[in-house]
Amino acid sequence: MSTPPIYILAIESSCDDTAAAVLKDNVVLSNVVARQHIHEEYGGVVPELASRAHQQNIVPVVDVALKKAGITRDQLSAVAFTQGPGLMGSLLVGTSFAKSLAMALQIPLIAVNHMHAHILAHFIKEEGFAMPEFPFLALTISGGHTQIVKVNSFFDLEIIGETTDDAVGEAFDKSAKILGLPYPGGPLIDQLAKEGNPKRFPFTRPKVDGLDFSFSGLKTQILYFIQKNQAANPNFIEENKADICASIQHIIIEILMEKLKLAVSTTGINQIAIGGGVSANSGIRQTLVDAQSKYGWKTFIPKFEYTTDNAAMIGIVGYHRYLEERFTATDVVAKARIEF
Repeated sequence: MSTPPIYILAIESSCDDTAAAVLKDNVVLSNVVARQHIHEEYGGVVPELASRAHQQNIVPVVDVALKKAGITRDQLSAVAFTQGPGLMGSLLVGTSFAKSLAMALQIPLIAVNHMHAHILAHFIKEEGFAMPEFPFLALTISGGHTQIVKVNSFFDLEIIGETTDDAVGEAFDKSAKILGLPYPGGPLIDQLAKEGNPKRFPFTRPKVDGLDFSFSGLKTQILYFIQKNQAANPNFIEENKADICASIQHIIIEILMEKLKLAVSTTGINQIAIGGGVSANSGIRQTLVDAQSKYGWKTFIPKFEYTTDNAAMIGIVGYHRYLEERFTATDVVAKARIEF
């Protein structure tokens, strides 16, 4: 007798994207994201505007996710949601909706750590994408986080290295802002870097002991570099934009790879999985692909749609928590900061 399928409705609202997904066991049936473009006018996410937009988007996004999945809400086994980390106002919208829906349907509620979800996104069943075996090292890189995590099992995760100041995504976005590129600037640096010479402008790597990272000094270095050259030539950025972007991307990748190589030698684990919004960067993805033949690593790069904020990754954590009956009480609260 076959086991009935588990249907997880997942909700993600940690920053400025309202997302909902439906999973049937570990397979994604729908993955819907409503993006907020208003923040482009301000050069960054405005928390109050983000939470208001979530309130407008969450009901239609969930409705579309259920319709695309071809199921009704009465078939749902549980509701999973992002508890944190993230913007408090945004998290409150998703948390309140998830709690209300789970109570109304009388089904389990499952709280999910957003960064945990970026790592477990690799366990979504997708044709052509292999799943890592435990233990493996996860490099989680986003606008707010840069971490190396030793993943021993689905729920045994140990942070062995992290940024001491700014995250890598912020380094990309702030560098883009210095160059006068519109928000979000990280993807634009990636795009322009493809046309430039990565060795044209050498930047120095910060000296940070162990497996930790630091990007604040690099941001300052890039700012002074641009100011100095613009003072000599007001058209410096326009005349060298592709080379500047390629050089910035090159040094950031070098920093990440230096720490990954140290992590591999320290732990003896050569399975590497990347996750988080910055893992959408084509330069980082290609470097990880090349590392397989260059260093003998086994690397895992998620499907593109599971790199930036999405609800499918929340759903896969929800599925594995459901299997172990790791349910959440309805008095749960959203948390802007949260550990694994």
